[in-house]
Amino acid sequence: MTNPAEKLVDLLDLEQIEVNIFRGRSPQESLQRVFGGQVAGQALVAAGRTTEGDRPVHSLHAYFLRPGRPGVPIVYQVERVRDGRSFTTRRVVAVQQGRTIFNLTASFHKPEPGFDHQLPLRRVVPDPEELPTVAEEVREALHDLPESLERMARRMPFEIRYADRLRWTPDEIEGAEPRSAVWMRAVGPLGDDPLVHTCALTYASDMTLLDAVRIPVEPLWGPRGFDMASLDHAMWFHRPFRADEWFLYDQESPIATGGRGLARGRIYDREGRLLVSVVQEGLFRKLGD
Repeated sequence: MTNPAEKLVDLLDLEQIEVNIFRGRSPQESLQRVFGGQVAGQALVAAGRTTEGDRPVHSLHAYFLRPGRPGVPIVYQVERVRDGRSFTTRRVVAVQQGRTIFNLTASFHKPEPGFDHQLPLRRVVPDPEELPTVAEEVREALHDLPESLERMARRMPFEIRYADRLRWTPDEIEGAEPRSAVWMRAVGPLGDDPLVHTCALTYASDMTLLDAVRIPVEPLWGPRGFDMASLDHAMWFHRPFRADEWFLYDQESPIATGGRGLARGRIYDREGRLLVSVVQEGLFRKLGD
């Protein structure tokens, strides 16, 4: 059986069908829509493939416009906006069945000398080796792993370990702040291409961030009362990293109002160095409305 990390690398290996046009696969899965992190990761691959490859990704800003359909290929059209002395800018439009579903602007920057400082980690968390896997926590709470979660765990390209124990009941969320922290890493090697690691981490950045919005409202792993969809997503890449090594994803939601919730994430390595900053807004609708 192919390792899920290998499947992720294959998913990010787009087919070039014209000079600035690429096609990405969209696996047929039992989901209502294509996972947003997949579209963002593939779009960033398309942008990166039109550069010289000597400038790391500096930032991305993206909008999710329509839900993508699983099992249907996605075409990525790249506009070469600018090739400057220090910065390269690309705009990407993702099209599925003739309709735009997503757009992204990505900036690539030649590293330069400058200031070097950061705020320390907001909190100290246990090392990932000291924490149970999500599957272990689910088995402990339910005395078994439901078949749907078993299938999801087998497909997951990233291992996730929550710094705080999962909450299962309304009593457990009473008074909870909209904050979370998870350790993550790809479940297998991703190779040595820095662009693949950047795009893989872009994929992972969409996996748990909006959960911070839900923490004061409903148990993350109990019955879900809200449908959740990403609206926009922004990332800033500060330092080199490997997505197949442990990184800490520190998350918080400063506000939720008007059916939308904002979440901020900071990604650190094991030494506490800030690698990536993330901001995402999601739409939350009560199920049945």
